Amino acid sequence: MNETSKQESLDNLPIEAGHFQQLIERIERLEEEKKGIAEAVRDIYQEAKSLGYDPKVMRQVIKIRKMDSHELDEQEALLHLYLQALGMR
Repeated sequence: MNETSKQESLDNLPIEAGHFQQLIERIERLEEEKKGIAEAVRDIYQEAKSLGYDPKVMRQVIKIRKMDSHELDEQEALLHLYLQALGMR
């Protein structure tokens, strides 16, 4: 599709400016909230590190807690198999 065709297609789209602006503003607010949450999570990992915990391992624990038991069993079996293949277990 060339630029002229794209522009003609865009010109035919009905856009209700007020509603569109509200959508954009909602996304922007959520992006700011997400940034704030990410900073709070980072602070918690720093606090944990200062108390002697390993943030890398904590991230793994959180990832594991999100898995259902079947998925976890499957991953553990594959890990065991791969380690065995390398002579590590």
